[in-house]
Amino acid sequence: MVRPVVRRPALPARPALPRPALGRRPSVLGEDPPPAALDVADLQLPRPVAGAMRRELGTVAERVVGTIVQEVPSYSEPFRGRMGRNIEAAVSMALGGFIDLASQRSGPTAQARVSSVFEAAYELGRGEARAGRSMDALASAYRVGARTAWHDLSRVAVEAGLPAQEVAHFAELVFDYIDRLSDVSVSGHADELATAGRAQERQLERLASLVLAGAAEEVLVAAAEQAAWPPPRTLTAVVLPTAHAGATRALLDPRTLEPREDVPGLEGEEGWTVLLVPDADDGPSREALRAALRRRDAVVGPARRWVSARSSLERALAVRALGGAGRLVPAAAAGGGGVPVLDSEEHLAELVLSADLAALADLRARVLAPLADLRPATQDKLRETLRAWLLHQGRREQVAEALFVHPQTVRYRMGQLRELYGERLEDPRTVLELVVALGLPGDSSASSPSPS
Repeated sequence: MVRPVVRRPALPARPALPRPALGRRPSVLGEDPPPAALDVADLQLPRPVAGAMRRELGTVAERVVGTIVQEVPSYSEPFRGRMGRNIEAAVSMALGGFIDLASQRSGPTAQARVSSVFEAAYELGRGEARAGRSMDALASAYRVGARTAWHDLSRVAVEAGLPAQEVAHFAELVFDYIDRLSDVSVSGHADELATAGRAQERQLERLASLVLAGAAEEVLVAAAEQAAWPPPRTLTAVVLPTAHAGATRALLDPRTLEPREDVPGLEGEEGWTVLLVPDADDGPSREALRAALRRRDAVVGPARRWVSARSSLERALAVRALGGAGRLVPAAAAGGGGVPVLDSEEHLAELVLSADLAALADLRARVLAPLADLRPATQDKLRETLRAWLLHQGRREQVAEALFVHPQTVRYRMGQLRELYGERLEDPRTVLELVVALGLPGDSSASSPSPS
């Protein structure tokens, strides 16, 4: 018997299957079953042809899986052994569902079988996403499977007596049916990726909250593993407005963490959040972080072991408080212009001096007691002159430049201070106490004795 050469005809345009909602079964399993989507009105496989095809389903499914293993590298290993046999059973079920459609079998049993085929296709897409395989690999498997199935089924159909004029329409249905299965698998694949992405995002937010809460190291390690988050050496806390967080994260290491719950130390402060930035501890990486924070009104903590990053947040909040109280010397903004980045590494001295503000106020009151009888305006001028004199080690020109006065004015004021302090300005202990007392800028309230 001479077998006719069967070629795949050009397929007519077909309506796309509705995209299922995320996390739900595709609509083809609900009110819109797949049989209505296929044009079978003018084709009904004769009972002998359909019967012959059903008898060959096992052989056809085996050939389909074997061809996919050979031609699609991503499945060369996964489809071998037990999984390969499971896939053969799934292919056999899918092709059986098609034969039900093409032979126009009806009734609850046939409908349930066809619906289960599309449900399996959806779950296949989800499973491939969980296995880490791309949809491109699955689409290739569908194409190879469609070609192989068509080759074998058309042979059986012709041998069983399917009229030649029906073969072309039969081909349309074969490829259309498998394309629709592929569409449903695409939906399952996309939905699983979206679901997994949201789940991981929640796990990362939980990890950030645990880090900032100071959870035990073993708890943090377990949470990092659950979130599939590769731990860095260090984390650096950055306090910044929530409005800038998204744009800033796009410029930083993808492992950057951001909590969604209240941040310790920022409770009740709406509009502020914290980013935990990996490995921003050395020169270049620190500068890159500062550049990303340019004009973000941000405060940067120190780099700490990632499991100890709570201390980085505490340091950043302390610097933020000093800046808000006007106790920091303004630093140049990163990159020039805009709101300066407050980097805690540049304000360690101020942090030390502000550790006990009451003691600092008492010290200032004692060492500045020689100025107590002067007018407040004179006190302020002499105190700032003395501070600049100490910081610039007595270099008159630099002191004048810092105070925006003439060097002669500096000379006159220092003469007044020497009259008031006498030989104590040469005493190392007095100089030390003056340097500490005047280390923080401003804060003239601390210059008078504290109440007893």
